[in-house]
Amino acid sequence: MTIPTPPHPQFDRLIEAARRVGPVRAVVAHPCDRFSIEAALDAAEMGLIVPVLVGPRARIEAAAAEAKLDIGKLVVIDTPHSHASAARSVELIREGKAEALMKGSLHTDELMGAVVDSVTGLRTARRLSHCFVMEVPGRDEPLIITDAAVNIIPTLADKVDIVQNAIDLAHVLQFPEVRVAILAAVETVSAKMPSTIDAAALCKMADRGQITGAVLDGPLAMDNAIDPEAAAIKGLHSPVAGRANVLIAPDLEAGNMLAKSLSFMAGAGAAGIVLGARVPLILASRADSVATRLASCAVAVLVAHRKLSGERLLGV
Repeated sequence: MTIPTPPHPQFDRLIEAARRVGPVRAVVAHPCDRFSIEAALDAAEMGLIVPVLVGPRARIEAAAAEAKLDIGKLVVIDTPHSHASAARSVELIREGKAEALMKGSLHTDELMGAVVDSVTGLRTARRLSHCFVMEVPGRDEPLIITDAAVNIIPTLADKVDIVQNAIDLAHVLQFPEVRVAILAAVETVSAKMPSTIDAAALCKMADRGQITGAVLDGPLAMDNAIDPEAAAIKGLHSPVAGRANVLIAPDLEAGNMLAKSLSFMAGAGAAGIVLGARVPLILASRADSVATRLASCAVAVLVAHRKLSGERLLGV
């Protein structure tokens, strides 16, 4: 198949970086439609992953045949249904037979249920969280937005892990400086707005070494987090105000709407990954472009290689 060149140069650089470090084994859970099989094949052809397909063999082969996709060289592990596919995929990772997990055509909740199982799952000491690595037109560097897919109404304790996961990811992606903005609707602390109190607490925790690897500021409204002029007008002077490259949303709804607004109204690319488990999780969407799917795989490859190197990262 012909894979178009990614239209986003920052994603292109991520993909090339992942190709240089080499592919990782990725379990693809329940790939029973054209989209999930094609995503696995594209990533394999680009040299990002070595996919292992886990699901009902007959359904996988039928979907591949209907889409005229050749899976003859891929390992297929037969399971009876989606629940078993999720469980077996997680089991393979626990057995050390793969370094990444990719969602196929099963529901995200079903896969995540297997991942977070307290006995047989992939949890670590770190809470799981989702990050979008976004390439926004007009920006010279990627923008990380979190959490837009996993933690619905995170507590302060949850946000500590959400922030640290994002910081660790920024280091994997070799951000020269990690500047974290804790977002709210305003830039002042107000007892009437719990998100502003959380923001202030997170910044103080960073001052005390409870969050490491970045400079934090907050609460910051979206405009004065990313626009230097808006920050100057408000009289905000910090290394982060107007220059943030990591945005921490107050809750899932805000993060999700922010990321999707950038994607569908500003033409931003959004590579997604779930962090905090034993291995990175790729939650591809049917709406994702080929470039976005490949960038998501590339981010997972870079995270997986950092884990394999034995460095402290993402709950290890």
